Amino acid sequence: MAECGASGSGSSGDSLDKSITLPPDEIFRNLENAKRFAIDIGGSLTKLAYYSTVQHKVARVRSFDYSGKDAEQDHEPPYEISVQEEVTARLHFVKFENTYIEACLDFIKDHLVNTDTKVIQATGGGAYKFKDLIEEKLRLRVDKEDVMTCLIKGCNFVLKNIPHEAFVYQKDSDPEFRFQTNHPNIFPYLLVNIGSGVSIVKVETEDRFEWVGGSSIGGGTFWGLGALLTKTKKFDELLHLASKGQHTNVDMLVQDIYGGAHQTLGLSGNLIASSFGKSATADRDFSKEDMAKSLLHMISNDIGQLACLYAKLHCLDRVYFGGFFIRGHPVTMRTITYSINFFSKFDLLEMDRLERPLVNLPLLLDPSSYVPDTVDLTDDALARKYWLTCFEEALDGVVKRAVASQPGSVDAAERAEKFRQKYWSKLQTLRHQPFAYGTLTVRSLLDTREHCLNEFNFPDPYSKVKQKENGVALKCFPRVIRGLDALGWEDRQLALVKGLLAGNVFDWGAKAVSDVLESDPQFGFEEAKMKLQERPWLVDSYSKWLQRLKGPPHKCALIFADNSGIDVILGVFPFVRELLSRGTEVILACNSGPALNDVTYCESLIVAERIAAMDPVVHSALREERLLLMQTGSSSPCLDLSRLDKGLAVLVRERGADLVVIEGMGRAVHTNYHAALRCESLKLAVIKNSWLAERLGGRLFSVIFKYEVPAE
Repeated sequence: MAECGASGSGSSGDSLDKSITLPPDEIFRNLENAKRFAIDIGGSLTKLAYYSTVQHKVARVRSFDYSGKDAEQDHEPPYEISVQEEVTARLHFVKFENTYIEACLDFIKDHLVNTDTKVIQATGGGAYKFKDLIEEKLRLRVDKEDVMTCLIKGCNFVLKNIPHEAFVYQKDSDPEFRFQTNHPNIFPYLLVNIGSGVSIVKVETEDRFEWVGGSSIGGGTFWGLGALLTKTKKFDELLHLASKGQHTNVDMLVQDIYGGAHQTLGLSGNLIASSFGKSATADRDFSKEDMAKSLLHMISNDIGQLACLYAKLHCLDRVYFGGFFIRGHPVTMRTITYSINFFSKFDLLEMDRLERPLVNLPLLLDPSSYVPDTVDLTDDALARKYWLTCFEEALDGVVKRAVASQPGSVDAAERAEKFRQKYWSKLQTLRHQPFAYGTLTVRSLLDTREHCLNEFNFPDPYSKVKQKENGVALKCFPRVIRGLDALGWEDRQLALVKGLLAGNVFDWGAKAVSDVLESDPQFGFEEAKMKLQERPWLVDSYSKWLQRLKGPPHKCALIFADNSGIDVILGVFPFVRELLSRGTEVILACNSGPALNDVTYCESLIVAERIAAMDPVVHSALREERLLLMQTGSSSPCLDLSRLDKGLAVLVRERGADLVVIEGMGRAVHTNYHAALRCESLKLAVIKNSWLAERLGGRLFSVIFKYEVPAE
């Protein structure tokens, strides 16, 4: 039976230490722009959610108007960049103890200036208990919602749409946590919701569910009995005591009763035979820590056994534990595979609205088993230690680049330092708790860094770098095309592939490359080719690929581009041009938003426009829609093929794509190296990290050229 619990991963905010008191305006962010409210009041906690609009900076690119000019001046950039304010929607979640409800309602009332808000949706027992207080304080009408319906709809949404929010816990394995990706086939399952008490719900479809049982022994029991036993009133303090305790000093074990004879019974001697059993006969005092630990085991074991029995009764093999007492605590995980935690005073969470739906790539062989990440760093301690150190050492360079990207800003250095502190803090947390934010991978480390940069208003630190490199590469494009066209067919195919690989060297996210680019501004396309490993490459399917090219052309190729500048202009576009000349349609997919020096969809539109002005093949393909530029829906240096822009997925299906090309270390090595597709695929990258190259059996600038054909 897979037993899972709600994870504190992804975009959640940091929990607040009990000794920290935040100003109310930092807790209730953007309250003055709030549009709608909802509140869930349980027996111990109040959970408040509100939707508001927020302003943040975005980097925009726009093509210059070249009409009336004879020729472009060498010193002019290929397009202009502007940083603009954009208004987007954001969900805010705040949790606090019920004892603070009046103070929080007072603050909301004083700062709720949006008179359009007339109604607040409320659920939980407190929706009835505190209805009059809420309406009196906020001058809003309380609209009560069914608590079970809200619970199930929310759980279904998370399981279907939010990856790494549910995890499987396996006692004594390494690692103990296995985070599951989101997929559409979630039913049926048993939900064990642990609040002050326990509710158990059988969920069969999106709208069909049934309350099948429960228990009065839950999180409130642990808190209440713990307070009586230890005189500790705060839940997090009680949990801290339990983490330091030794329950065997208080609990009677099987071996205490049977001695060595327990083995003949087929039982483990370490099993608890009687919770608090030793306290009845031992003539001594017990420590608060030991009593708290024993109590935690007692409550946890009771809930776990109850859940298991209900699952067997209803023939369900998936059990999810949820509720705000479930929150990544290893002590309790070891007893029933869920965690109990409680945040004193306030806990914050914010989620930005996704403007476009994300779906699976239709060409995935089995979306339910697809895992984008090649290495799980929670599982690989050696790799985890290396990559965390790698990201720590790269932090100074990222801070420097962020400040340099906004030379006219008086507070850029201050914001960059706040970014440094926040990201550094997350890296240190991950050193001690690799599972703290969900599955730990190179992708999650990169994505978290981009998220932190955006939080402190650095929307595109590499925008100026990309603008310059795109301008230089565009000037070289005609010469590169003339050189390719002068070659024989077979020599041209190898030159095109080497151009793709050489272009992929230009990755500012790789320290070995950024050091070269910083020290040698003249380093260019030809120099990059010389860096490449000679054939045979580390992974070398080129001969198989060449043989395939001698056959009929592909119907449609989907190409996921990587870096701006030389990569996309001198590497990808010549390759695209060759496919077009063969009669293959091409969909070129680029990031929706910026990450490192990766080319964005908006930048690709301008680059394609400029190339079309120089090359008739690209010009006619764009005009006839045989070359289409699309956005991926991602703002990451890596690629998750289960979360792509819906418009891209629809186009891939409509055009009958039968070739997928994935280039770049982040997209083809850190992610998707093992991705199985229903069509031919080409995964290529240059290894620009010496440690990774050595682990793969190669050296720096080794080449991955992986051409795969699906089994018949």
